[in-house]
Amino acid sequence: MTRCQFIPPYLLRRLAGEHSDFPARSSCRSTLEVDDRLRSRRAAVDHISYAGVTAAAETPAGRPGDSVGVTAPQTAWTIHDAANGATLPGERIRSTGDAPSGDDAVDEAYAGTEATVSFYADVLARASFDDLGAPVVVTVHYERDYDNAFWDGHQLVFGDGDGRVFDRFTKPVDVLAHEFTHAVTQFTARLTYQGQPGALNESVSDVFASCVKQRLLDQPADEADWLIGAGIFQPAVQGRALRSMKDPGTAYDDPTLGKDPQVAHVQDYVTTTDDNGGVHINSGIPNRAFALAATALGGHSWEVAGPIWYRALTGGAVVADTDFARFAQATIDAAEQIGGAGTEVVTAVTEAWHAVGVTPGVAAPAPAPGSPIDIVHVRRSGGFAGRTAQGELRPDDPRSPEVRALVSRIDFASIKPSHTQPDRFIYVFTVDGREVVVQEHQLTDDLRLLASLVLDDTR
Repeated sequence: MTRCQFIPPYLLRRLAGEHSDFPARSSCRSTLEVDDRLRSRRAAVDHISYAGVTAAAETPAGRPGDSVGVTAPQTAWTIHDAANGATLPGERIRSTGDAPSGDDAVDEAYAGTEATVSFYADVLARASFDDLGAPVVVTVHYERDYDNAFWDGHQLVFGDGDGRVFDRFTKPVDVLAHEFTHAVTQFTARLTYQGQPGALNESVSDVFASCVKQRLLDQPADEADWLIGAGIFQPAVQGRALRSMKDPGTAYDDPTLGKDPQVAHVQDYVTTTDDNGGVHINSGIPNRAFALAATALGGHSWEVAGPIWYRALTGGAVVADTDFARFAQATIDAAEQIGGAGTEVVTAVTEAWHAVGVTPGVAAPAPAPGSPIDIVHVRRSGGFAGRTAQGELRPDDPRSPEVRALVSRIDFASIKPSHTQPDRFIYVFTVDGREVVVQEHQLTDDLRLLASLVLDDTR
């Protein structure tokens, strides 16, 4: 399970590296160092078996998604204080039913956990993140001036922010709901945190975080602000929130932070090796689809649209490598199950996906044998020394004919996500904008030769 974090690494890197006179630069740099350390720690255990996770994904009714409308068992939660250290979970401060502690972060985390757990139980009949009533463990005051929040595969963790750009990460309820939903995804579809599946992983967290927030405020979909992380920025920052689901790319525009880079349409999809393939950038596409669908359906987002997305996530059709097109089809199938075939419910969901350029059930075609291949990019990272190598091949390169022949016979669509292994290389192949992540132990002879040619290992 890749550790999922709320603040995208590209934003922290901008704050840490490009503004030497920026007051919170050291805090952002420290956050990046902590994130890298934790990411490495998580990578070392990513090979664990998920057999138990798969079993836990089954709902009490016997099939994922069938339990909507059924009463879920009670879930307990505890809030811990790391006292600005890194030891987890830290000292227990408040548990289910306890009176307020007087610590803002503790009490915000308590209220956010209660709202999120209640949403999943009351609206979706889900008992905690594993649907078996697992206790929810939350830690606040993590590290000093830590500019992030994350689900580490076992518990929720929140920093206090640096006080200059970021406020407490417990302050907006949707931050906690977002991270909690990463846990739900871990125990259901297990969407790989890379490329389109990773963007869907992020989007699903935003979807249900928004539902939690709107339910707390009793806002109809057409009156909601559709902002994620409103209140996370300090007043001096020129931004409303970290993301806008309704209008991706408009959440902030600040001299220090830069402009919100999220995209809202498939034609603007960003291919990058940063941020696990741009998971926080490209999630704007499915985010907008949900906001459009919920608004078109009318009423509250958690009444119809939310259960549709939940049934899609938990119904078995969405798996680790699901892309936008297949996820869209899963939501349409769920809409038919909930609203009936040919109904306005199905129409609203279908039109929402078309509005963001996604054709349900139809993935972007792979290059046909013999067709022109404009750009092939290969990036190799990892290994004991931690070195990164990358190369790019264009049509005028003398190696182009051999590479074109290799690409034409490699079935990239058949390459399934696999666990990482310590000190092994990870390869990212990008062919005309389509990205595939391959672990070293998955390399076929053709893939190995392709990597060698593009990386120029033989010269």
